[in-house]
Amino acid sequence: MDTTVLNANPLVVLAASTVLIVIAIAIARWLHLDIERSIVIAAVRASVQLIAVGVLLTVVIDSGLEALLAPLWIAVMVVIAAVVVARRAGSQAVLVPAIFAIGIPTVIVLAVVFGFGVLPAEPIQFIVVAGITIGNTLPATVLGTDQIRRQLTEDRATVEALLALGIDARRSSRFMVSEATRVAILPQIERTKVVGLVALPGAFTGLLIAGVAPLEAAVVQLVVMFLVLGSVAMSSAVVAVITAQRAFTSDQRLKPIEA
Repeated sequence: MDTTVLNANPLVVLAASTVLIVIAIAIARWLHLDIERSIVIAAVRASVQLIAVGVLLTVVIDSGLEALLAPLWIAVMVVIAAVVVARRAGSQAVLVPAIFAIGIPTVIVLAVVFGFGVLPAEPIQFIVVAGITIGNTLPATVLGTDQIRRQLTEDRATVEALLALGIDARRSSRFMVSEATRVAILPQIERTKVVGLVALPGAFTGLLIAGVAPLEAAVVQLVVMFLVLGSVAMSSAVVAVITAQRAFTSDQRLKPIEA
């Protein structure tokens, strides 16, 4: 079966797709947003990373060792995501908890999706589902971590006042953890609300392109979205709690926040 999607030269299609990038850069310059460089870097990084992934996946598929390489690939994705979270948290002590906070929900998602036969248990499918889960979990977790750091800066006086009153670090930081987790989960909740109305998610459209019946594709997408929403909540809450805990010394004092 021919699985070719592009009917034109891939380079021509890629070049044409940069039209809106150019417009975005023009708008940023016109409004003096000072983000033109970030837009270019994002576009270049996305191009390099996706093309590299395409090449590596081709190597994995052609190697005949995809059953061994797929788990390694997923583990690397989890570690990279955890490193990003630890950097945003400003503490390498968050790295190991972040690995578990992102890795455990990913394993649960894979177990449900493939344990119940939602998708065929093929190595590439494992990588794809893990990528969807981590790709949604990472931005939410980073958002929650950034929120904790912002609150530790802006509400530092409040936290120190609570500590001075004899309230321990865990209870003093509880309001920050709650707010950070809420901020992290809300975007995923909103995406879940509008799915099918103003957005057709990637798994759904991919299955349709592959020729799967629309109703079956919708059920598969719902399963994935529900699992991802739960994963985002789990990882965001765990990392928010750990980040808040790491902000205090062993003698219940608030550490200075690193830039």
